[in-house]
Amino acid sequence: MGSDNEHDWANAQRGMIAPLEHGGVVKSGNKQGPPIVWDYSAYGFLDQEDAPPGIANQSLWRQSRLCYVGGIFHVIGGPGGVIYQVRGLDLSNMTIVEIKDTDEVIVIDPLTSVETAAAAFQLYIDAVKDGAAVKVRAMIYTHSHADHFGGAEAILKYKVEKDFRIYAPSGFLEHAVSENVYAGNAMARRSVYMYGESLPISPEGQIGAGLGLALSQGTSSIVEPTHSVTKDGPLDPPIEGMDIICQLTPGTEAPSEMNFFFPSLNAMCMAENATHTLHNLQTLRGAPVRDARLWSRYLDESIALFGTLADVVFSSHHWPTWEEVDERGNRKKTIIEYLSRQRDLYAYLHNETLRHLNNGLTPVEIAEVVEVPPSLRDVSDLKGYYGSVSHNVKAIYDKYMGWFDGNPANLWRLPPKEEATRYVECMGGVDKVVEMAQGSIDKGDVRFAATLLNKAVFADPNHKNAKMLLADTYTRMGYGAENGTWRNIYLCGAKELRGEVEGPRNAMAPEALFAFSLNQLMDLMAIRLDGPKAWRTEPFSINFMVTYPGTNKNHEGWHLRLSNAALTGRAIPYAGPNESSSIPASLTVYATHAELIGLVSGKRKGLENLYTRGDTAVWDRLRGLLTTQDKAFNIVTPSGYRQN
Repeated sequence: MGSDNEHDWANAQRGMIAPLEHGGVVKSGNKQGPPIVWDYSAYGFLDQEDAPPGIANQSLWRQSRLCYVGGIFHVIGGPGGVIYQVRGLDLSNMTIVEIKDTDEVIVIDPLTSVETAAAAFQLYIDAVKDGAAVKVRAMIYTHSHADHFGGAEAILKYKVEKDFRIYAPSGFLEHAVSENVYAGNAMARRSVYMYGESLPISPEGQIGAGLGLALSQGTSSIVEPTHSVTKDGPLDPPIEGMDIICQLTPGTEAPSEMNFFFPSLNAMCMAENATHTLHNLQTLRGAPVRDARLWSRYLDESIALFGTLADVVFSSHHWPTWEEVDERGNRKKTIIEYLSRQRDLYAYLHNETLRHLNNGLTPVEIAEVVEVPPSLRDVSDLKGYYGSVSHNVKAIYDKYMGWFDGNPANLWRLPPKEEATRYVECMGGVDKVVEMAQGSIDKGDVRFAATLLNKAVFADPNHKNAKMLLADTYTRMGYGAENGTWRNIYLCGAKELRGEVEGPRNAMAPEALFAFSLNQLMDLMAIRLDGPKAWRTEPFSINFMVTYPGTNKNHEGWHLRLSNAALTGRAIPYAGPNESSSIPASLTVYATHAELIGLVSGKRKGLENLYTRGDTAVWDRLRGLLTTQDKAFNIVTPSGYRQN
């Protein structure tokens, strides 16, 4: 049984207390950022039931309309308290759990941006508490993706004075940094495509992302967890007045993730492991491959642990699913069926991919032959609005086999521009390729037309006809896509081909670096080092001796070295200004944590006003080797090309 249109609409609207305030428009608090970081009102065209002909897939339109149901909602109440959700103020949801007989709440997943998180919590205060004071006893991060912790800074102003806690699954900070920062610039650039950040919000442009409407474009923070959840079972240490049972699910939708259950409310939080779409096994913005086999196993474990107990299951995206009862009051197993379908789909995709892989099929071939069983194919909460069968089976292949498909011709391929140039020469030049592509379009074969035109553009990115025809082709493919992220990617590619290149709008708050470990701060410098430029640089080393004023954190030392054009290092014992370090270095720098962050981020250029020993010119040499990342690098044209 699948969720039909009636049930989806009933659940999406169930429990609404109030719509979003100010029309869902959230203004920026950052003068350097966009003036408006979220504009829910811009999606007003989704009030129209049917998609305008020819510019949007009807199934995706319906999904976007469901995601457009925004406001604050009552999810469930019980002996322990009440659960509310704010939906429609970001890609993700904020969940607020009231602890009975107190003025305290637990906040789960404080959205992507500080600005939208502040607006969401204010809506709760205004609509539910009638403006009364509220204290946040704890925050819970369900997993290590930025749309579930980026707004945390906004919640801190409401925290209790003593013993405020932030819980996160084991490994959270490590994965939050590695997935969102180490490759953060490239991911942010590709997120512009995936979420359609540069597209106009309109029927012809961005209409949603399948998992929600879009990412907010404000300032993101990282507030370090105070407590790490390392085992299944009761939350440790517990939150007074609210029992929570945890289920760690590492390697599913995120490397660090957890579900949990509220026994006093019969409510199950599935984090992002069960939503109303087929999810990604590898996101199109780039991320480590997720394990479909483990994902399926953990869903089965969730069913076994909580399936017969839960009266509602809610997630960090979309709308909840409530247990239904028949006329005699018997449970219909609605929740178990919902989770079972999700479990079976991930298992099926995993097993089918492995079956074809072991018979020699390549990722592209597998994506063309895998079909979803009829019992799952037409279920709305399994459709490929965010993930897709096509790119998920390629991810499974990648997890087991890597990038190489075994064909020697693909072992040492030419770079895209060089390969394209040779192909186009063989086909008689760019004009001839454009003519051939137009013929494919006339036959309805837009996929091959896109392949031909991509070669033409990479061979000659100044060929206007090739670029405009490819832009038109991508637009046509985007309008037909059922998957929200595919639509956005095609339409962003078309926009860029027409001359409009735009980098990411969401920015990390400078304060976020305070959550980074010393190791992670040093890594940020290491990945910015221009390797070839450092080939002829004489080796050097720097000892950083770091203090943390106003905290209970112990002083730390780090030995950073440049050798063979690579920055490496390790933790060393802290030695004060009047002590000798056991590890010699060309330069020793004594800094507070804040001063070190200034050096790493580039806000502090030199070592003025810092106590140092040794050759201070070493720092200038290092700083001269650090590069600035291109936030708007090319995607649909060759690297280094600039529009005429």
